[in-house]
Amino acid sequence: MNADIPLWAGIPASILLVAGGLLALVGSAGLLRFNNFFCRIHAPTLGNTMGAGCVLVASILVFSALQQRPVVHEILITLLLFISSPVTAMLLMRAAVYRDRRRRGESYPTATPPGAGNRQTDL
Repeated sequence: MNADIPLWAGIPASILLVAGGLLALVGSAGLLRFNNFFCRIHAPTLGNTMGAGCVLVASILVFSALQQRPVVHEILITLLLFISSPVTAMLLMRAAVYRDRRRRGESYPTATPPGAGNRQTDL
């Protein structure tokens, strides 16, 4: 496959790829450096959002230049990544808080709002 990438797309794409790789590396180093789960959850988000964003923008540039039309499939990938990543992080944090409270013997708040009472005794 002979792919001659124009210079106007190749230089920014290579810069974005290097920046995305460096951001992922920094996020990985932070994951190793921090000492507990609550601190470690924040480090990979750098590589997940900005690093993947740089790679996807580079992909948009290169494939738009090669196909000589706008290629925006990567925008769907970006949207799915940005929607699923915070939800996953929130669920992991909730599970960690629940597990930590359970280990310490503290009670976990229930879903029943205060003052709601018990329905069987209210009848």
